[in-house]
Amino acid sequence: MLFDSHAHLNDEQFSKDREEVIRRAREEAGVSRILNVGFNRDTIKDTLKLAETYDYIYAAVGWHPVDAVECTVEDLEWIESLTDHPKVVALGEMGLDYHWDKSPKGVQESVFRQQIRLARELGMPIIIHNREADEDVVRILREEKAEEVGGVMHCFGGDWKTAEACMELNFMIGLGGPVTFKNARLPKEIAKRVPLDRLLVETDCPYLAPHPNRGKRNESAYVRLVAEAIAELRDMPLEELARCTFDNATRLFRIREA
Repeated sequence: MLFDSHAHLNDEQFSKDREEVIRRAREEAGVSRILNVGFNRDTIKDTLKLAETYDYIYAAVGWHPVDAVECTVEDLEWIESLTDHPKVVALGEMGLDYHWDKSPKGVQESVFRQQIRLARELGMPIIIHNREADEDVVRILREEKAEEVGGVMHCFGGDWKTAEACMELNFMIGLGGPVTFKNARLPKEIAKRVPLDRLLVETDCPYLAPHPNRGKRNESAYVRLVAEAIAELRDMPLEELARCTFDNATRLFRIREA
């Protein structure tokens, strides 16, 4: 049993074969749970529709740092209202992105902090997007006492020191396609060292497809390739790795196993 802990199946890249992609993940790859992530007005709406259509797809709602400049007070109030939805199990993805110059750093930080505070009020785990902002992300999580709710460092790409800091703050480490890349030294090191009870697997589909599909459209079925690569790095059976990461995700997101 596999849990794809971060997907964007609502993306337009799946517009022609979305149902087939979802079927393939479940029936051919053994993916029994998927967390689909909405991160702005349009993707949140589509994410909720997916979660309402498929009983094994759950939803996270939040505001992406790249789009932070567009986030209004009303948007944050809307996100808060959506947390009453029975399929919404996390807030995010939220965080900082210093790679794309689309939202000023100060705006990103403000929207990030507001979402952490909301998560603490609601007692919900959070999903962190961090690109080229390790020190600031960890600092803000500490300052905002994010350890009270914890969550996952989505598509973790930092070093071991950063991973340790995040785990001390009650966060799990999410690994995806890059761990399968030949020269991906850091993700492979992290995959070997992270305690099993702090590890999640994900795709971030349609992005970051794992080897041998690198450069192509990613899909939830490929989370199996991620799990296989990590199991090999850790010299353990795939079934055990799958069970551990499945249990971690269901525990973090408080999803009852069927």
